Amino acid sequence: MNFTYPIRDYGDVQKLKNYYLEKNEYRNYLLITTCLNTALRISDIIRLKWSDILDNRNHILSHILVNEKKTGKFTRIFINGQIKSAVKLYLKNCTVKKYVFDNGRGQHITREYAYMLIKNAGIGSGIGGDISCHSLRKTFGYHAWKQGTPPALLMEIYNHSSYTVTKRYLGIVQEDKDTVFNKVML
Repeated sequence: MNFTYPIRDYGDVQKLKNYYLEKNEYRNYLLITTCLNTALRISDIIRLKWSDILDNRNHILSHILVNEKKTGKFTRIFINGQIKSAVKLYLKNCTVKKYVFDNGRGQHITREYAYMLIKNAGIGSGIGGDISCHSLRKTFGYHAWKQGTPPALLMEIYNHSSYTVTKRYLGIVQEDKDTVFNKVML
């Protein structure tokens, strides 16, 4: 099994997001935006229904309530501005069906198909083919951590049972440690 890493460079994150936006493939743009901004597993993202995101007047909700498939735990995810913008763009250009990530036959896309979409965006945007669905989950945590989010809070967001797992998700490398040593001038 391959180990996946977060996308550390913010410019690369934007290139990946914009790959499908520039092709006017708004569902796929929303998929990547949702992966990057929710820290949810792909198995939970692809099962999202429009009723999880929109109220009965088609207004975007403030939060998504998800019963995580892997853990069985409920988690509440704030729908940030990036996701809201992507949802609005998608809604202007699609017919609302049951699933947000509909496969065209009334079912949600598969994990394998989502992986292929994300991998293709990595290759097509020039950042490489070593990108997976899980890379985007880890990317959320890495950038949150770099912006000062305490690892204990990230552990809670990820629903990890150990700090060791969260630490691995953050993909801390020597350069990150060097930055700390360079900043602390006692």
